Amino acid sequence: MSPLIQTSRQSLRDLTPARVFLPTTGDSITTDEVLNFELAHAQARDAVHAVLHIPSFVQRLITELPILAQSSLAVLPLRSNAPDRATYLRQPNLGRTLHADSIALLRPASCELAITIADGLSALAIERNAIPLLSHLLPKLLADTWTIAPLTLVQQGRVGICDSIGSLLGASCSLILIGERPGLSSPDSMGAYLTWSPHPDRTDADRNCLSNIRNNGLSAEDAADRLFWYLQLARRMQRTGTSLKEGSSQLNLADVSATRNISFT
Repeated sequence: MSPLIQTSRQSLRDLTPARVFLPTTGDSITTDEVLNFELAHAQARDAVHAVLHIPSFVQRLITELPILAQSSLAVLPLRSNAPDRATYLRQPNLGRTLHADSIALLRPASCELAITIADGLSALAIERNAIPLLSHLLPKLLADTWTIAPLTLVQQGRVGICDSIGSLLGASCSLILIGERPGLSSPDSMGAYLTWSPHPDRTDADRNCLSNIRNNGLSAEDAADRLFWYLQLARRMQRTGTSLKEGSSQLNLADVSATRNISFT
């Protein structure tokens, strides 16, 4: 094998956690790599089946985010129509709708933003990343005079459920932090979806998304900066989705990013 090919392989493995150019012994992948693959697969499977323990996570929110008490933001546990994890995985639509008992808990009010946290397909992602992101995002929102509805926490939830919640709360915009489908190198990846004028009929085209929020991906601080940027634009433009994209010629991104000394590429 030439030195040039060896250099290329090494540089690719330095740039990505993906399983490229795996070492071999004879015609087979080395035992270490086989075991690493089996471990990653087990971690991804465990993340999908893990259940978010709502009472303990509510306590963590209250303890680790003192800004909630300072700003009188309540935390409201809810549940979807999926009665358990197995049903949630087999019938995705049940995770997009609220249980009747949860609907009864929501009262419309005049607010700009409804923030939802949902376990999604990785409770681990929420346990590790939701609180760090909110610790950076909430102070920015409150300093920018956003009116925020009670923070809702949903078990067995999928992305679309945030639009029902936002609509029932009378919010101008909904934001959901949700565990993403685990990959073989990222069992703890969290996504964030933003929808202006939330309603149950909204589709993915009406939302903006940030993904791979985790320690080895998009950091909580950077994700909070970018979400705040999107929220500012959404409020100003009164829209999200395909018509609100970074790099769009219709948006003057310099005006917004310059105010925070952040550039977007």
